[in-house]
Amino acid sequence: MRKTLGLSIGLLLTTVAPAVVYGHDDHHYERYWDRDGHDWHEWNDREEHAWREYLREQRWEYRDWNRCNRREQRAYWRWRHRHPDAGYDRGDGDR
Repeated sequence: MRKTLGLSIGLLLTTVAPAVVYGHDDHHYERYWDRDGHDWHEWNDREEHAWREYLREQRWEYRDWNRCNRREQRAYWRWRHRHPDAGYDRGDGDR
């Protein structure tokens, strides 16, 4: 029963609150749950840079992440998992 309750609560949290805002050193970042990758992603400057690279590769004009539908967001997370070690992941832009 505990396991079922825990899974139910976990499912509820991932569907009701897909983005969590938290503060760190006076910066507020949003975190997004990637349901396909089963992990959290912090939306910060490096992630924004990766997002722009993804849009460039797709030959799409810039659009704000929050204005994209879930299908587009899921496609991005799949791409992101295939590109984890690029320069934008560390913010140096040289790799």
